[in-house]
Amino acid sequence: MVVHTSIGGKRVRVQFSNAVGATELAIGAAHIAVRSKDSEIVPATDHALTFAGMPSCTIEPGVMISSDPVDLEVAPASDLAVSIYLPKDTGPPTSHTVGLHTGYISKGDTTGQPVMPEPSTTFAYLWLSGVDVVAPPDAFAVVALGDSITDGYATTRDANLAWPTLLAKRLAAKKATAHIAVINEGISGNQVLRDGAGVSALARFERDVLDRAGARWMILLEGINDINIRGRNAGPNALTSDELIAGYRQLLDMAHTHGIKVIGATIMPEEGVPTASERGEEIRLSVNQWIRTSHAFDAVVDFDATVRDPEHPGKIRAAFDPGDHIHPNDAGNQAMADAFDLAIFKK
Repeated sequence: MVVHTSIGGKRVRVQFSNAVGATELAIGAAHIAVRSKDSEIVPATDHALTFAGMPSCTIEPGVMISSDPVDLEVAPASDLAVSIYLPKDTGPPTSHTVGLHTGYISKGDTTGQPVMPEPSTTFAYLWLSGVDVVAPPDAFAVVALGDSITDGYATTRDANLAWPTLLAKRLAAKKATAHIAVINEGISGNQVLRDGAGVSALARFERDVLDRAGARWMILLEGINDINIRGRNAGPNALTSDELIAGYRQLLDMAHTHGIKVIGATIMPEEGVPTASERGEEIRLSVNQWIRTSHAFDAVVDFDATVRDPEHPGKIRAAFDPGDHIHPNDAGNQAMADAFDLAIFKK
């Protein structure tokens, strides 16, 4: 599996997860290396991973573990290949289905080979939760907590064009901000308040924000799925803007309690989407007004204003619309990354 890094460093560790597994996960071997192309690695960079000094490990259901750190020179914005050998049946995997990087699967233990033989491909990350780079003391991380828009759903595969990655590229290009990493914690279909496609943002905050090494800022772009699932029609269980705002406030309180600053991102337009509705649009506009004017956030990025059509503000700009009317294309993701004032992160 291929992982695109943010900032560079001289040591790495890898996180593996069996969070939703029903049975124990046996990892017979695991390696990390700099990826050359496709399923090829740079052989001189290949390192076997260990777990408490052992070359293999067993992960119980519901558990995430980290490998021991290993010396590896990692350049900013580089591609690393993480390979694992699974000697036993695993059951359904803990996975990230919208990986947007081609991964490779082959029979047997190929973890130490420079080229994976006769691989099949996948776009999911399987049991791989993250790669931490040991960076200089002044380095810190910005966590992008979101849904499919943050996930980069409509961006070109294998091109690293999701807006968090493009924001990381902007930060890396300036000496004053080159020490700031960006971690993408987007889950397609995710909601703020309720479990569905993954556990809710409220339920995963500790795992996906607090537990991320060096997290100092969080960018919050969530809510459109709450609106589309429960905000379309009135009724006793229907979503209200006050309920969604209360969810935001809970996330803000949890972040601020742990010293993490929060950038609120306005919810983007979706006219033309089959699940869009007049009531949902009223909620979106009300929540966006609160994000812009409440002063609850440490900063605000106005993604709504960035991507909307000036003539039809309920719609995404045609130049940013891949055809589904909700997920920005490559150009839209670039515009979102460009919407940030990088001076925010110096606060």
